[in-house]
Amino acid sequence: MARFTYTAEKTDGEIYKGSAEARDRFELYQTIRKEGGRIVAVNEEGKDNVLTLSYWNRKLGSVSQYERILFARNLGAMLAAGLPLSRALSVMERQTKNAKLVEVVSYVSDEVRRGQSLHDALAKFPKTFSKLFIAMVRAGEEGGELPQALAVIADQMERMYTLKKKIRGALIYPAIIVVTILGIGVLMMTQVVPTLAQTFEEMNAELPRSTQIVIGLSNFLVRYSVLALLMVLASGALFFSAIRTVPGKRIVDTIVLKLPLIGTIVREVNSARTARTLASLLSSGVDILSSLDIVSDVVQNPYFKDVLKQARDAVGRGEPLSATFARNENLYPAFVGAMTAVGEETGQTNDMYKRLSQYYEDEVDRKTKDMSTIIEPFLMVIIGAAVGFFAVSMISPIYSLSANI
Repeated sequence: MARFTYTAEKTDGEIYKGSAEARDRFELYQTIRKEGGRIVAVNEEGKDNVLTLSYWNRKLGSVSQYERILFARNLGAMLAAGLPLSRALSVMERQTKNAKLVEVVSYVSDEVRRGQSLHDALAKFPKTFSKLFIAMVRAGEEGGELPQALAVIADQMERMYTLKKKIRGALIYPAIIVVTILGIGVLMMTQVVPTLAQTFEEMNAELPRSTQIVIGLSNFLVRYSVLALLMVLASGALFFSAIRTVPGKRIVDTIVLKLPLIGTIVREVNSARTARTLASLLSSGVDILSSLDIVSDVVQNPYFKDVLKQARDAVGRGEPLSATFARNENLYPAFVGAMTAVGEETGQTNDMYKRLSQYYEDEVDRKTKDMSTIIEPFLMVIIGAAVGFFAVSMISPIYSLSANI
């Protein structure tokens, strides 16, 4: 049981305050409703105690993409079933397990009960709900189709979530191989090479340059293990800090776009996101200029953001959207501009974007499935070269010693 303090309103308009114990806010709402009142504001006592785990879960926790999808889908389903918005939000608050999301839904629920619109309440949590989410909810509220808008945004986020998972899944195998090889390399350098180096030293063997490099690296790792670890951690921290800056991110994105297979996938992923988001927004009644602003926040690559900003300015001047895509075929494939032009000419832009997004999502799905097969030979060549260098460096002195004996 928890204790709540609340402000409520009677049917005659009188405002009063009180406190009560209840299992959750939903039970408190029911109790006050039976007493003939309507809760205006409610606070849980002890909720802001910094010594409790729940406090830090709310402050430091985050809401995952999957939880946002469930929120949109379940809220839309309850509204479609006829539940009032305030009741549906109360049910969501009670069913949600994430402490951060519970706090957000609780606040949104209170704001809606005070008469604020849902999209205005959600807009106060930009880290939880994106501009796309808020714009779709606003369009649904203004058009009287909030359940349908929530269903559309849930589908949109689910497709993007699935696409991201497929790409990450395709990179797991190469990442495991690389980490394993690095681990074996460190083990060889710290355990095997020192023994061979001692043997060479005792026999006064003349070592080639490659062997001297391997032994030197091994000696450094053995003698200065802590320093080597700190250097690796510092390099990693410096790298990740650098790629978070605008210039660093642009450099990384430039390199990624020029990679043979990865660059194509990046172009198709951003094309799919652009088309899917535009289809969702335009079908919900959001104007094209606002839609392009929102899409520029959805795509991650700064070069694609620049194209979408150019598109917004061009459309504002009266140019067709397809013209901007056609001028940037190095980023957006020619098919995007062509399908956009067809949609503009036939008045079926939404339908064209849905087909485009499905096409590129299927293409990315196919390419990510083939990625492991394509990357595997490339990794084998690199691993073979590293193993060959190590073997020649350490075995050639042994053969020289054997020949001299």
